[in-house]
Amino acid sequence: MQTNCINYKRFPYGLILLFLMGSFLTITCGSSDSTANIVPPEEPANPYSLGRVGNPENVEANPKPGVLLMGGSTDVDEAMLWLIEQSGNGDIVIIRASGGDGYNQYLLDLGSANSVETLIINSTEAANDSRVAETIRNADALFIAGGNQANYINYWSNSKTEEAIQHLIHERGVPIGGTSAGCAVMGEFVFSALNGGVTSEEALSNPFDERVTVEQSTLINHPFLEGVIMDQHFSQRNREGRAVVFLARMIDEHFETLSDKPLSVIAVDERTALVINENGEMNVMGDHHVFFIYPVEENSLPNHLAEEMPFTWREEGFPLGVFIADRFTNFSHTISEIPPSWNQMWNVLEGELIRETVTGSEPED
Repeated sequence: MQTNCINYKRFPYGLILLFLMGSFLTITCGSSDSTANIVPPEEPANPYSLGRVGNPENVEANPKPGVLLMGGSTDVDEAMLWLIEQSGNGDIVIIRASGGDGYNQYLLDLGSANSVETLIINSTEAANDSRVAETIRNADALFIAGGNQANYINYWSNSKTEEAIQHLIHERGVPIGGTSAGCAVMGEFVFSALNGGVTSEEALSNPFDERVTVEQSTLINHPFLEGVIMDQHFSQRNREGRAVVFLARMIDEHFETLSDKPLSVIAVDERTALVINENGEMNVMGDHHVFFIYPVEENSLPNHLAEEMPFTWREEGFPLGVFIADRFTNFSHTISEIPPSWNQMWNVLEGELIRETVTGSEPED
């Protein structure tokens, strides 16, 4: 009987191979539009984010410019709430070079922020990561945590992080703040601490001590803080003397190029904050004081400023005027104006800071 079986010995091998390939393509490819069901891989998560709380999607907020300067230790709730409100209750980003995500839930519980996210930017590689820069650019408020300002200067200067910060300040008008080391880097001039910290006694005994590292900075340099150097933990760590030396070094090194700009110190006590709104109007919040230190004669050169010699800045009388503000102060001037009166007058004689109170002008404790 004749059967229909194929005689594989006589069947052309090329046809067999073609048949098998066609079957394989039909099974694996399916219909011509099946690629529409393929899901592209998700972008890798930002490895420098310590997490985001609140709404995972950014909100369209209407932030207002402003500056928050906090002196360290316990955060001032009122000032942090001001930052959230200044952001338009938008997306808050915390940046730091060490530490954890403690600000996330604290700020989310404090106000009505849409979200809070912390970035740990602890290397130049992190500071130049496009995901870090993009997160900062999308922020409605930026806050710089405490730590070591030398790390901020070393890692963040001249990086994509710096460019993103400048975008927030100059293009979007977003409020920015910092505490402790985060406050230290806010001004046009910065005590960078690149060679470690320095005490008032050390700075006054030798104003050119290698630890007195004062430099002009592009990292933050907010328009409200032109010509300003910040100090913090001020009264609690007896930093008045070193602040005077910082100011003297600024004037000595930049007198010719910045003679048309008044140079000054703004120094903030612990558990205290200075906030500056979009109009340059100021308000002090918290427990203690904020000090505004100016040369009485604008940018007058200090005398007896020499290496390995005790500092003297005396001239005739008291060359430095100090305006001291607290939460009861009703400011009659904006941040761009020199205070109309002084609470104290300061000078320095052979490494000793001398202070004289202007009668009836001391703020309440």
